[in-house]
Amino acid sequence: MAQLQPVRGTHDILPDDYARFRHVVETARQAALVFGYREMATPIFEFTDVFARSMGETSDVVSKEMYSFTDKGGEGLTLRPEYTAGICRAFISNGLQQHVPFKAFGWGPMFRFERPQKGRQRQFHQIDVEVIGAAEPQADVEVISVAAEILRRLGILDKCVLELNTLGDPESRVGYRDALVKYFSGHVEKLSEDSRKRLEKNPLRILDSKDEGDRKLVADAPLIHDYLTPAASDFFKALQDGLGASGVPFTVSPRLVRGLDYYTHTAFEFTTTMLGAQGTVLAGGRYDGLIEQLGGKPTPGIGWAGGIERLVMLSDPQPVVPRIVAIIPIGAAAEAAAVTLAGELRRADIAVELGYGGNAGKRFKRADKLGCAAAVVIGDDELAKGMVKLKDFKSGSEIEVARGDLLARLKA
Repeated sequence: MAQLQPVRGTHDILPDDYARFRHVVETARQAALVFGYREMATPIFEFTDVFARSMGETSDVVSKEMYSFTDKGGEGLTLRPEYTAGICRAFISNGLQQHVPFKAFGWGPMFRFERPQKGRQRQFHQIDVEVIGAAEPQADVEVISVAAEILRRLGILDKCVLELNTLGDPESRVGYRDALVKYFSGHVEKLSEDSRKRLEKNPLRILDSKDEGDRKLVADAPLIHDYLTPAASDFFKALQDGLGASGVPFTVSPRLVRGLDYYTHTAFEFTTTMLGAQGTVLAGGRYDGLIEQLGGKPTPGIGWAGGIERLVMLSDPQPVVPRIVAIIPIGAAAEAAAVTLAGELRRADIAVELGYGGNAGKRFKRADKLGCAAAVVIGDDELAKGMVKLKDFKSGSEIEVARGDLLARLKA
């Protein structure tokens, strides 16, 4: 029988790794909460149309990467490849228009059929922040500031660079689209097959192409900044001024784009050189046309998503974990007392390891293997005196402590 392995592109998150994974999630959650974001979750699968309509039938994600299937009821379903579309669907489905601006934080698994790579598997995990119903550039400033604060709390902000650009408003993009069609039409024989298909439908998608030949052409393509309306220019300036006032450094990257039609104004990425070629840590933008495209009323929105696996790779490899106290009973009477004591300590939020059996020597070895900070030893003599022995594994010292004083001693 072949050795059992996880499916290609998936991986087990074992306890030591999960401590770091959880550290990233909890850090992000707490940072989002102080900005007034509320946590929510959507199903990990949706009707396929939710993603096909939001991401576009010709996008690589929809045409090549989605895990889609027909269920037993004949419905077309898809495992979510990203979070934004699901949150926007939930905004419409649950009538949340009366709660705008709606500020949401979420995290969970995403699924894309693509070549597994460093920090990105076929099942991967993201944290996600969205603001729906705010058209002002101040919302963009806040959303980016939340991302910066999460990276700061993880101790990796100084390893990242915020790249910022504008995609203009719909009026700006009319002239820009014409310029792109004219430019790429002059090099159509050098375009990839996918980009030729996109040339007439959505030439901005070519700017997102990963094909090396396309990338060379994109390097000399017209820039959106030359086609911005005064209103779009003012919006981008307000965004930059707001980030400056918030103390969030950035660099303007004129080639940074989002290819889908519903994106407007802001596009941004936090990138790093610490992860090799896959340098994007988190990315997002303003999607003022998405809610309408999904069937809702025109509603502005902005958000971002960040890969938890990549954040784990960048962040402190040793997050704070509970200091475990081992309770080691010696004798039958002490076994019952140990169970009572363990319950008291756990209710006081002290992590306790209480073995299921074995002599004192085996239990001490187990405590050492788990990296316990201390051991509480209870035997017949200690029970008779109302005392316990407290052994500090780091210093090697051992003292007697009154049973009633143990909790305060451990907390201290």
